[in-house]
Amino acid sequence: MNALRRHGARILASLLPVALVVASVLGTWNRPLIDRLDNLLYDVRLRATLPGTLDPRIVIVDVDDPSLQQFGQWPWSRDRLAALTTELMQRQQVAVLGFDVLFAEADRSSGLEVLRQMAHDAFQGQVGFAEQVEQLSSQLDHDAAFAAALAGRPVALGFYFTQSAVPRASGKLPAPALPPAVWQDANVGATRWNGFVGNLASLAEAAPVAGFLNVVYDDRQDVDGVVRSVPLIARFDGGEAAPGTYESLALAVHGLAAGAPTTRPSIAPVFTPPGADGRRTLEALMLATRSGPLRVPVDTRGSVRVPFRGPGGPHGGSFRYVSAADVLRGALAPGELKGKIVLVGSSAPGLDDLRTTPVGTGFAGVEVHANIVSGLLDDRLVGAPDYAPGYELVTVLLAGLLLAFGLSVSSAPRAVLIALATAAVLVGLDTWLYLEAGLVLPLAAALIMVGLAFVFNMSWGYFVESRSSRSLAHLFGTYVPPQLVEEMRDNPGRYSMRAENRELTVMFCDMRGFTRLAEQMTPEALQAFLNDFFSRMTEIISAHRGTIDKYMGDCVMAFWGAPVEMADHARLAVAAAIEMAAAVPGLGGAARADGAPPIQVAIGIGLNTGVMSVGDMGSAVRRSYTVVGDAVNLASRLEGLGPTYGVQIVASEATARAADGVAWQELDLVRVKGKDRPVRIFTPVPMARGADADAAAELSDWVGFLSAYRAQDWLQAEAKLQPLLASGVKKVLYRLYAQRVASFRLLPKDPQWDGATRFETK
Repeated sequence: MNALRRHGARILASLLPVALVVASVLGTWNRPLIDRLDNLLYDVRLRATLPGTLDPRIVIVDVDDPSLQQFGQWPWSRDRLAALTTELMQRQQVAVLGFDVLFAEADRSSGLEVLRQMAHDAFQGQVGFAEQVEQLSSQLDHDAAFAAALAGRPVALGFYFTQSAVPRASGKLPAPALPPAVWQDANVGATRWNGFVGNLASLAEAAPVAGFLNVVYDDRQDVDGVVRSVPLIARFDGGEAAPGTYESLALAVHGLAAGAPTTRPSIAPVFTPPGADGRRTLEALMLATRSGPLRVPVDTRGSVRVPFRGPGGPHGGSFRYVSAADVLRGALAPGELKGKIVLVGSSAPGLDDLRTTPVGTGFAGVEVHANIVSGLLDDRLVGAPDYAPGYELVTVLLAGLLLAFGLSVSSAPRAVLIALATAAVLVGLDTWLYLEAGLVLPLAAALIMVGLAFVFNMSWGYFVESRSSRSLAHLFGTYVPPQLVEEMRDNPGRYSMRAENRELTVMFCDMRGFTRLAEQMTPEALQAFLNDFFSRMTEIISAHRGTIDKYMGDCVMAFWGAPVEMADHARLAVAAAIEMAAAVPGLGGAARADGAPPIQVAIGIGLNTGVMSVGDMGSAVRRSYTVVGDAVNLASRLEGLGPTYGVQIVASEATARAADGVAWQELDLVRVKGKDRPVRIFTPVPMARGADADAAAELSDWVGFLSAYRAQDWLQAEAKLQPLLASGVKKVLYRLYAQRVASFRLLPKDPQWDGATRFETK
């Protein structure tokens, strides 16, 4: 409860997107974004669950490009279509034949009408001409030949509904499947039309079974022009034909294939119980088939989701495609299509019957009908139930309340897991209902709510509750390693940019031979190398909890002990220096990736521990978190002494004393610029495993040499130095002192000499 009270405002902020999404679910405003996302999610789910198998019961006779090349452009003469029909019905013995084609105009390709007109006009007086024309009419009347091929056979033709201000009608419609009275108490029922383009009366009477070819884009389901659902039924308001409800071509073909032996199946609408206004809503169609009643889920407009089997086309693997040219040439074996449901259509781009679907573009319209017939035969149709809006509202509210409280009292990583888990549960539930119950339920609104709730919650925590820690990260994030910033966030009140005096350890790291390196490399290669160099040095400093002060040309300045206090700041700085020195040779070899010899790269490091001023310093234009003071200057001076002694790391006596667990070798007693008193300087000696005794003996001999050296006992000093020179270890340092001893032996002893070496170069 304390956590809830502390995060009350954050919980309310998380509930705001829940309220917004609930308002959209309740229809307060249009929701095109949500609808488009629902479509996208449906498409993804559909493609992921495609059967991907061939339906052997349905064959598509394709008026494809080879057919058009062989038999001429479309439309073909009706005698050729009669031959196609006769071949399919007699020789191939197909079970049902459906035409995804409209035959609205008479066939004039035979010239019969011209001959009859000539008999009536120019050859009216020619004896026997008119009789001869009528004798030839049985051969030249292609429409009659096509009608004869259709008569008495299980064939379904197609027609088209239209909608215009002035109703237009041509051709003939079949008998309606349902009378107008069935929609008396219904809210919507089906799409409504006031005109049609039907088939020639002779053809419509020969094949009384027909279905409409319209593909209507639903206002919400297909707002992007993608065919996801098509109407199974449509309402015609009257005019020259009787009003009523008509079935689609797919439903008509299925009726012929699955109907009773003597009659086609009846269609009965299934409505929801009456609502508060006494109106009912269409939710399904009940089909009476020879195998029993079939319930087909539809939306309120009588549309069904297309149960796609695969990507479509002759090579899509869902249905067998047979070229119409092969059928007409008799290339198929007799009875090869026996018992099949055959749909005649076209995949030729020039005939403009290609659609965009969730499973691919350029999808032949005839295959859309084929997928619906296949889904009806398998009872493999999915639909959105009438309670879908209520389901959407409940999921949004439950998930929103869970997130509002769960995210507000959790850490950021746990909040991410909660949000992801909530989204996964919503997706899993939606997918399970789709696969097991055939339900298409909305998901986008709930997922959008999850995303918004997470963003709002995290934003509130970031911009409001974490203001102090964010300010701290902003102030110190550039200088301080991330792990230190996280420590500072636990108690941000302890840290500020205010200047203060504190004992710290400061480091200056400079690249040796940078000028020579710049002369030997191209600007691009030099830039890449410097970036690599600074990145590696910064990684090591950060890994040892150091604070980057600044980069100066080829030099890096860092310090330890601020802003986070640490008792072992000297030890950490020395460990970082040793690792940096060990890492540099590898960078030098990588600098010549072009195949040239590796460049010898080395660094000089100066370390000093002492009291210095640390804080935000600079001008009104530019400021930075830095350290200043005499102790800082000394570290800078020590960095330049390394080449003199042949070492990479030079540390002051204060650092050597403060860094526990490190073996040191004293280098000298020096006077540097800006310091009146001499300073003892040291370099760390990494102890190799198994060589501790030899290294300790060498350091002991070196201490004895320095004692004789500073006592001006040159003979003793020379004796102590000889074994060290012979070993060859640290030869620069030892040869330096050998030269000094040789020089001092020629001079008288100086009673004022303290053994210090003066350096004025820096």
